[in-house]
Amino acid sequence: MVLNIVYFKFKIMNNYSIDLSSMPTTFDLWHVSLLAVVLVLALILIIVLLTMVIGMARRAKQVPVEVVKTVEVPSEPEIKVVEKIVEVEKIVQAPAPEPIVLKESTPDAALQLLGLLQKEARFIDFIKEDVSAYGDADIGIAARVVHEGCNKAINEYFTLETVRTDQEGSKVTLAKGFNASEVRLTGNIVGKAPFTGTLIHKGWKVSNIRLPKLTEGHDASIVAAAEVEL
Repeated sequence: MVLNIVYFKFKIMNNYSIDLSSMPTTFDLWHVSLLAVVLVLALILIIVLLTMVIGMARRAKQVPVEVVKTVEVPSEPEIKVVEKIVEVEKIVQAPAPEPIVLKESTPDAALQLLGLLQKEARFIDFIKEDVSAYGDADIGIAARVVHEGCNKAINEYFTLETVRTDQEGSKVTLAKGFNASEVRLTGNIVGKAPFTGTLIHKGWKVSNIRLPKLTEGHDASIVAAAEVEL
């Protein structure tokens, strides 16, 4: 069957063989027109191809080429945050104290008092005496004389009162704003007033002074004049 098919194809090819001698040797108007159309179409095709090539070249020049550089960014080092709590002691600055105005005191009154104590109790003689050569009994007798004379001079020229009327050894409470010049705190002083403590000493204050007036030209520094017996 295969041989039959091959033979049939070969027969068809022999029946439709091309005779080259039958091709025309001259060109008529139809052939010339056909050739002109072919040439025009070829020229149009060439022009179109050139236009496309030129357009693509221009676009290639206009579009910038982006160069992408790959930059390796170093990884950020690990930052360790250490929290440190600092306790800041608040320093409260106390207001500046008012300037203390010092009063100038004349020494005449003090010298006059020393003179009165020397006159009434031989006070300066007693304290300037070397008592190491005397016995306790002799010192006691002399101290009694000095005591009586000093008591007399003080009571005659000064009026003394106690600062506190409470009994010594009793509990007292000092309110806020107490007079610090009248009461002196001792021991463990903590916190602020009011304070409660034990009265150790009543204190003394002078309510009246009756010192004699000095005559003009009197030298108060001479608390005890030297004595010459004739």
